[in-house]
Amino acid sequence: MKFRNCFLLILLFLTIGINAQIKNPVKFKFTINDLGNNQYEAVLNATMDDGWHIYSKDLPKDTGIPTDYKVTGKNIELIGKFTEVGKKHEEFSEAFGGKILYYSNSVGFKQKFKLKDPTKPADVTSEIKYQTCDDKVCLAPNTLEFNQKVTPKGATENTVTEQKTGPVKDSVKTTEIITKRPAKTETSITKTSKLDPKQLKIESIDIKKPLTDCGTASAKVDENYWTYLFLGFIGGLIALLTPCVFPMIPLTVSFFTKGSKDKGKGKRNALIYGFFILLIFVLLSIPFHIIDGIAGNIFNQISTSVWLNIAFFIIFVFFAGSFFGYYDITLPSSIANKSSKAEEAGGIIGIFFMALTLVIVSFSCTGPILGSLLGSAVTGSSNVPMLLTFALAGFGMAWAIIFGLLALFPQALQSLPKSGGWMNTVKVVLGFVELALALKFLSKADLVSKTFFLKRELFIAIWIIIALGLAIYLLGLIRFPHDDEKPKISVTRKILGVLGIGFVIYLVQGLIPSDRPKLQLLSGILPPMNVSYFHNEKDGILGMHPEHDYFKAVERAKKEDKPILVDFTGYGCENCRKMEEFVWSDPDILSILQNDVVLASLYVDDKEELPEDQKTKIDLGDGQIKKVNTIGDRWSLFQQVNFNNNSQPHYALITPDGKVINAPVSGYMSKEDFKKFLECGVNYYKKNKNSK
Repeated sequence: MKFRNCFLLILLFLTIGINAQIKNPVKFKFTINDLGNNQYEAVLNATMDDGWHIYSKDLPKDTGIPTDYKVTGKNIELIGKFTEVGKKHEEFSEAFGGKILYYSNSVGFKQKFKLKDPTKPADVTSEIKYQTCDDKVCLAPNTLEFNQKVTPKGATENTVTEQKTGPVKDSVKTTEIITKRPAKTETSITKTSKLDPKQLKIESIDIKKPLTDCGTASAKVDENYWTYLFLGFIGGLIALLTPCVFPMIPLTVSFFTKGSKDKGKGKRNALIYGFFILLIFVLLSIPFHIIDGIAGNIFNQISTSVWLNIAFFIIFVFFAGSFFGYYDITLPSSIANKSSKAEEAGGIIGIFFMALTLVIVSFSCTGPILGSLLGSAVTGSSNVPMLLTFALAGFGMAWAIIFGLLALFPQALQSLPKSGGWMNTVKVVLGFVELALALKFLSKADLVSKTFFLKRELFIAIWIIIALGLAIYLLGLIRFPHDDEKPKISVTRKILGVLGIGFVIYLVQGLIPSDRPKLQLLSGILPPMNVSYFHNEKDGILGMHPEHDYFKAVERAKKEDKPILVDFTGYGCENCRKMEEFVWSDPDILSILQNDVVLASLYVDDKEELPEDQKTKIDLGDGQIKKVNTIGDRWSLFQQVNFNNNSQPHYALITPDGKVINAPVSGYMSKEDFKKFLECGVNYYKKNKNSK
């Protein structure tokens, strides 16, 4: 018995003594408010670290894990259901194929109750079940208890839970107290007598002493801002090639370089002109910042709106018709006339209005391109205003650079191609691109509404038709209103037409049933893998059948003489799904997963109950008690005890005898990093397995 107590003591120190990597981004404070007339309110306030959020109780099914809050007590009677108080965020999740609702920074959970017998005190217990995530990882689902005593006599002020340094009295029947944390974060573990500690701590696992130090990888931070700056810049360059803008380039540059007696001053004015173009495009994003400041969650709300996405689909089709030449989209002529008249002011003010006039009169060509950037930003991120600012800055920067360079080096104007029918070809090509992008918004509306009409294969088939139409147009087999009756098909058009046919061939493979996703270039555009005519949920992960018990995986690994890839995951883990679909599906990586390792996918949110003799409770101090009742609870604690980590996804390569091969990794990461991590561990094991 003494040995057992010592073993459990060691277990707890291993659990809490090196907790630097175990994340605890949510802090709770439990209070009970006396509302008078024998009514009380149990309030649990949660405060999240920057970048972290917890899901709402209203989270749709088949997405993340909704928060649940319960208040119980022998002498209390609940009044209504619990409510959430805070700023709720709503956005569309590509991984889950639907809306997700969550709170960041802070949220409060409130439950009203009354005393059955107002003359007697009541022991009140509140329990919260929740999951917290950031942009890269999700932590294991957690269950905490808070205990408070309500005494009705003269209870007119709020009472706050006292910080406790040991197990909460009468909260659980226990037979042993293992140990406590020191100082303010005191923690003790209470357990039932038959809990086998070997199910938690594997003595041979030591993350501080991996067998090799190769293959260390890390999750990369999303760089959306720079992506949109780049996309905006490319969009600006494309817009310069359209009939509305290209003919104005030599005229405008010549005005500054030849229209001024002082050539230096002319070049300086041209550079100022370019700067004003950049400034005007950036200023176009200001209204979105104002709207966001008034209603901060509005873009998250509208991005998941079925009707908004349908509206964007219609708008993009409308833009395509304009590019095809069936009609023009222009701003009222009075706006251009007023701006043009203001140019007469001369000086810097006149130059500003010249730049504004250019932006206005070119709207029929630039409008659809800017609309594409707007639609992509509004339905693709929670920080719409900043993304639009970067996108519009990139767009304006392209124009500013071109006008500025040509002003500094006017001789380069002679090398520009002459205006002609090729400019209309650019517009028509953009029309086909607009049609293809329009389908993305229709798909999103389909996913949010859960009608699932636009299957992955149907989406691909429509794209094949669009790409085929583009190829036929480039090869001169069809024409549009503004095309010449007998257009001359240049070599460039023929090459692009052949490339279009090649893209059609590339798309066709997406129609063929497969255990793993194809068309990796279109990841994030196509509907998810499960929205398919051929999807079968019983096929496992990419056709693989992982073990869901670490100890069974060990037995299998010993028989097959392979290392174990421990995958701490969750059914509600969005980044885990992204890793499986976009990273694991890489042919080189999938080959390693299928042939060189035994995959142990341990779900930290598995709700299946543990046997009664293996359940336990952990007192975290401050009145917080963590329950370990389910298989998911066990694997969550198993991860914390052995790997000093509580985020998902989390990956570790382990030998069959339980030794860590190389440093574990967490979060969503690139294919290259994950492949490096796998190859490092697998190659080391193959080289050294016979020398054991």
